[in-house]
Amino acid sequence: MQLKHKIPGIIPTLEEMERRLQEAKDRRDASWSRLCEKEKELKVIDFHVHTFPEKIAARALEQLSHDSGSRPFTDGTVKELRQSMKEAGVDLSVVLPVVTNPAKVAHINLSAAEQNEHVDETGVLSFAGIHPAAENYRVLLKQAKELGFRGIKLHPDYYGISFDDPRTMRIIDRASELDMIVITHAGTDIGLYPPVCCTVDSIVRVMDTVAPPKLVAAHMGGWNNWDEVLTKLAGRPLWVDTAFSIGEIEWLSPEAKKYGFHQLADEDFIRLVRAMGTDRVLFASDSPWAEQKDYVNRISALPFTEEEKEQIFAGNAKRLLGIDPKQEKS
Repeated sequence: MQLKHKIPGIIPTLEEMERRLQEAKDRRDASWSRLCEKEKELKVIDFHVHTFPEKIAARALEQLSHDSGSRPFTDGTVKELRQSMKEAGVDLSVVLPVVTNPAKVAHINLSAAEQNEHVDETGVLSFAGIHPAAENYRVLLKQAKELGFRGIKLHPDYYGISFDDPRTMRIIDRASELDMIVITHAGTDIGLYPPVCCTVDSIVRVMDTVAPPKLVAAHMGGWNNWDEVLTKLAGRPLWVDTAFSIGEIEWLSPEAKKYGFHQLADEDFIRLVRAMGTDRVLFASDSPWAEQKDYVNRISALPFTEEEKEQIFAGNAKRLLGIDPKQEKS
């Protein structure tokens, strides 16, 4: 059965769609420009947080908490993230979507792009998601760039695809060509079983093969693989973030504690920061799995100089994100 008459306002014309897309782009560009104008006010940037749509947040956190044996510090929504930011003195948080289904990449990124239309007001900036199994990865990355995303998030363990797999490396290579940041989960994930899909050795191979200029290895280069990070990644041209790497893990119960996992002791954290270089370390919490206020307080109390703290808390992130008050609309 075919409709003989078009119903006005139900199916937008191509011209209407193009107009809407352009208006959305204009809103994103204007919001980014206003954020850049406030550059001096951005004192703390959390480069690694996670949020979920309100409809699924409770269910998602319940499952992830069960799998990891640890408890979250917010309910996983943007609303509670913003409250956490206010309490911690965080001025900008970078949301990192984890895509587990290649068919959902475009949908997730369109929703995230809408969030970025108000980044100057909310202080919440989303990266794009991607999946190595997506054969149309070039189209998806082009769309992500056109949607104004500053970077992409990879989580090899959720894909079951190694960081140095050709399917992952082609994404990293193309994203780098588009001048996008590539941030990857690195090391063990306490919510998933082995094997580890982003080992320190795999990061070395990617750097030697693709040489991405804006690579961030989360969790101080490789969660619970920090001895290897120290010997194999120190001095290399990549960034690391501090997400879920210091303090105490909030286990649900003593029985939930797994495999002797632990965070970095303060002295080991300081040693690793020094080895990587304070100009290559990005403040991050991994909210909701760590408390932003606790991370701000912990790192503030460590014996870094004020200049080094400024680099870690915001300066490095501004440089990587391209936050510049003189910047033209992106």
